[in-house]
Amino acid sequence: MNVSEIIDAISSEIVARNCFIVDVTISKDNDVEITIESENGCVELDDCVSVSRFFETKFDREKEDYSLTVTSAGLDQPFKVFKQYQKAVGSKVEVQLKGGRKLIATLSEADEESITLRYSAKEAVEGKKKKELVEHNDRFTMDQVNSVRPHIEF
Repeated sequence: MNVSEIIDAISSEIVARNCFIVDVTISKDNDVEITIESENGCVELDDCVSVSRFFETKFDREKEDYSLTVTSAGLDQPFKVFKQYQKAVGSKVEVQLKGGRKLIATLSEADEESITLRYSAKEAVEGKKKKELVEHNDRFTMDQVNSVRPHIEF
């Protein structure tokens, strides 16, 4: 059993649940973890149970000797696949740029090569004593970005 076999075996069920695969990992002890996300909305417990049961119809536990975990992509986890960026367009994200800069911004656009962020920052403005809020709409290439994750506000 390998990652591509797993993806091929379960992709029809993932799509039927209106979800997509974020990650599949297999440990050296054959612990399989499948991380999914909903195309729109949140992953429900029923989605994880359904994918788990479907997986078990495709792989014999006695023959393969595996343990299985099906989970949703955590809100505190960085995006791993492009579909997560697409889904987050229009929402607030926390971005860690290479070089250490951190931004909380609205993800206004995303493509395979870059993301565009809309945010405000206090900056010195010529002719003014106090720093003022300046609006930005900046594009960053993916090689400038360390991580992007949903921003959670309380």
